[in-house]
Amino acid sequence: MADQWLEGPVTSSAFGWRLERSDGVTIGFTSHDQDVMLDGLRYRASPGLVPTSITERSGLEDGGLDLKGALSSDAIRADDLRAGKWDGAMLEIFLFDWAHVNAGRRPLATGWLGSVEFDASGFSVEVDGPASRLLTPVAPFTSPTCRAHFCDAKCDLNGQRFRHRALLSAIEDVEVVINGLASADLEKFDQGEMRWQSGANCGFRHSILGTTATALILDRPPPEIAEPGAVIELYEGCDKRLSTCAERFGNAVNFRGEPYLPGNDLLTRFPGV
Repeated sequence: MADQWLEGPVTSSAFGWRLERSDGVTIGFTSHDQDVMLDGLRYRASPGLVPTSITERSGLEDGGLDLKGALSSDAIRADDLRAGKWDGAMLEIFLFDWAHVNAGRRPLATGWLGSVEFDASGFSVEVDGPASRLLTPVAPFTSPTCRAHFCDAKCDLNGQRFRHRALLSAIEDVEVVINGLASADLEKFDQGEMRWQSGANCGFRHSILGTTATALILDRPPPEIAEPGAVIELYEGCDKRLSTCAERFGNAVNFRGEPYLPGNDLLTRFPGV
């Protein structure tokens, strides 16, 4: 059924862009010359923000979606893109009636932000279409370690038990010192995650690659200067071994791996081969 608000010689349609980051931060833009409230989200007026081309195909080649153009806004800074804050953010592009915002919308494209390119004029973002999700394996590969993500639905542990709020004591490059954490406590966060809850880095996540006697080792330095006293959240980690799953977490029944399955090196275990 055709959208009635698109019928007739004159329409009051505009483009809408909705971007939602993995940490929940959501912003909206519209090609209309005034801000518009739509489904509880303010879409900021950006008349020059229009897609140069959108092509949807019935097949699955090239992900079924072509989207070319560049986003430019004070809310999307190049530094944030370089830092990875917008990696994997969901993008929706649609048409709507700015004069009657409850009349419905015409979806045009949906995707997830991928690689970012910078040039003299600004930056452009590659968008992966819905069909790109079909590139993931249908059946899981076998592995000696657990394939589940720690505390996800397959792991079935309650993530709230392993989340801790703390204050930053000091940071030097990728080494972070946390107030009140002993070396024994630090070891729990090996292979875990750290998320900034305040300051210029708020919302940014790090993987914790390891620990020292006094500090956590992050995968990369924070994009902005971090001051002592900043609030952070720490998520404990798991090395995905069966012994850890059984002894530390008592969760061997949900272990998603095959530690005793012979691997490709089976022949090399015998003498004379």
